[in-house]
Amino acid sequence: MEYLDQFLNYEIVEDTTVGDVFTIDFFVGALGNVLVAALLLFIGFTLSGFLKRRIIRLTEQSRHFDKTMGAFLASLVRWGVLALTVIFVLQNFGFQTTSLVALLGAAGLAIGLALQGVLGGIASGVMLVVFRPIKVGDFVEVNGKTGTVQDISIFTTELATVDNVQVIIPNTDVWSNTITNYSVYDRRRAEWVFGVAYSADLAKAEQIIRETIMSDPRSLPEPDPFFQVNALGDFSVDFLCRVWVKSPDYWQYQADMKRKVKEALDAGGVEIPFPTRTVINTSEAVD
Repeated sequence: MEYLDQFLNYEIVEDTTVGDVFTIDFFVGALGNVLVAALLLFIGFTLSGFLKRRIIRLTEQSRHFDKTMGAFLASLVRWGVLALTVIFVLQNFGFQTTSLVALLGAAGLAIGLALQGVLGGIASGVMLVVFRPIKVGDFVEVNGKTGTVQDISIFTTELATVDNVQVIIPNTDVWSNTITNYSVYDRRRAEWVFGVAYSADLAKAEQIIRETIMSDPRSLPEPDPFFQVNALGDFSVDFLCRVWVKSPDYWQYQADMKRKVKEALDAGGVEIPFPTRTVINTSEAVD
């Protein structure tokens, strides 16, 4: 008790002792502040978690909202609510939050300058999610890489190549480069060049090519198909053929027609030439 009395009678400043500061009212007020702070923290964490789950659930139920963007917005809202909660708690204890906010702003600016590459990646991810030039399931060519989009996160885009190899591309490279999306439109135009010999009956050759291609159920009659002699090559007369097809059928359809037309021309007796070279020896024979 003697040490306690000495502590309470210790003079902090002139005419003010420790006992004058640590009164019953002080402890009651401090306990009240702690309880209020605990309540604010409980409400903040509960509300932030509820809003995050609610936003994710709403975006999952919506067919017009990207799930990646929903997760990003949910996290953004959660951290925003928690930041406001911390500010309210500090205000409850008497801190001047105005100067604190200014300090955090300056610190955020410094961190932003140091991490501008990372923030640029986040910004690119947000732009991809908002404007949706590509989406999961699209077959695309991005930054020299071709494949099916498997995932779009805030930092990276994942592709699966045609031979099922995973390719991870930073979103900054996706957004800043040309994107070729083969899956946006429901129809594509297939194109071939078929060469026949100069001695071939061109009308017959064109009929065989047209009937072979257009008899395939995947060939679309609209827009109008195109079959015409396009070039007179060194060894062949070349037919340019253009036919529209549904996008999912494009690759297999284009490959199938090459074989079918070749077999049809062979069956119809139309010669498909190949490069030849004639060598003339003008030197005199030596005995």
